[in-house]
Amino acid sequence: MYYVVESRKPFEQAAVDLEAAVKAGGFGVLHVHDLGETLRGKGLPFAEQCRVFEVCNPAQAARVLALDMRLNMALPCRISVYTEGGQTRIGLIRPADMLAELTQDPALTPIAREVEDGLIQMVDAAQ
Repeated sequence: MYYVVESRKPFEQAAVDLEAAVKAGGFGVLHVHDLGETLRGKGLPFAEQCRVFEVCNPAQAARVLALDMRLNMALPCRISVYTEGGQTRIGLIRPADMLAELTQDPALTPIAREVEDGLIQMVDAAQ
């Protein structure tokens, strides 16, 4: 269900490289949530770094929504850059697995796999 790679890059460099890979892959970055900063800003002890990138390819999103409007709740896709025990990681929840849990429409499978393949390429490029 998850696709996670370890990166030898520092957290900040991996985050910059992911954003570039997303754009090069034909997706846009809609928003970046800095969960580590948010938690620390609320006074909670959180030693790790974690940024969640909301990414979208409008054409693919429109195809999904045309088949099942309820799937708007699963969009946009998310890719995370985070640290765990001093190691930088980049990962995502596989769209094909996630959509298979949310809908039984077989027409969505090839779309989800196409999106997933693209996201994995972006993660690998940023690695």
